[in-house]
Amino acid sequence: QVQLVESGGGSVQPGGSLRLSCVASGSGFGGYAVHWYRQAPGNQREWVAYITNGGYTNFEDSVKGRFTLSRDNVKNTVYLQMNNLKPVDTAVYFCKTNTTWGQGTQVTVSS
Repeated sequence: QVQLVESGGGSVQPGGSLRLSCVASGSGFGGYAVHWYRQAPGNQREWVAYITNGGYTNFEDSVKGRFTLSRDNVKNTVYLQMNNLKPVDTAVYFCKTNTTWGQGTQVTVSS
């Protein structure tokens, strides 16, 4: 049974960068795409981006050009690189593969 653990969150100023990691233990990602979601206080969880097993990526419009995804299938790790962060990016970020969710990591963007 796969387990997902996110890390890399923190507090940054607007315009800053963070790299989130999602590590899969157990059976790894199992060839599934890995999705990132985020949830801001008082808001519903929203989809941010995904990367397929073959490395194809897709992003929600508001993060296109600022966020990138990469995947290391040997290390069972997916990286979400977030650049030019804005206060509206403040949220708990979750990774998901198949039906498994991680516990989330907090990202705060504030001056």
